[in-house]
Amino acid sequence: MKPHDLKPPPGSRSKPIRRGRGESSGKGKTAGRGHKGTRARGTVPAGFEGGQMPLHRRLPKLPGFRNPERVEYTTVNVASLERAFERDEVVDPHALRARSLVRKGSAPVKVLGDGTLSKPLTVRAHAFSASARDKITASGGQAEQLAPPRR
Repeated sequence: MKPHDLKPPPGSRSKPIRRGRGESSGKGKTAGRGHKGTRARGTVPAGFEGGQMPLHRRLPKLPGFRNPERVEYTTVNVASLERAFERDEVVDPHALRARSLVRKGSAPVKVLGDGTLSKPLTVRAHAFSASARDKITASGGQAEQLAPPRR
């Protein structure tokens, strides 16, 4: 078999429609474009809405860009730890979610230093503010940093 012997299977190729070849052809006179109007005369730009302000110009512009490297932390304050946990308890992201102190299930947890802490706690989180770390250690507890979350 040679390239000049190849043929498409029967029925897979049809003749092109010949427009504007007489009214009896069914595609004569206006050649399937209807009567008058923009689409009968020429091309219409993509997104053209007949003179109305197009959708892509009606919608507001988005400001700036979103940095894919940025890590969004779920925060919890030292004052919340004081209220929710007993003396010498271990505070980790699972314990915080169990007590509804943080909402986002997969987001990393950062402990902030707002409030006071009077009991020793072992706090395990992905990040600490400097004041939170100082308050936890000053109360006799430990601030253990967890490994950064995977993306």
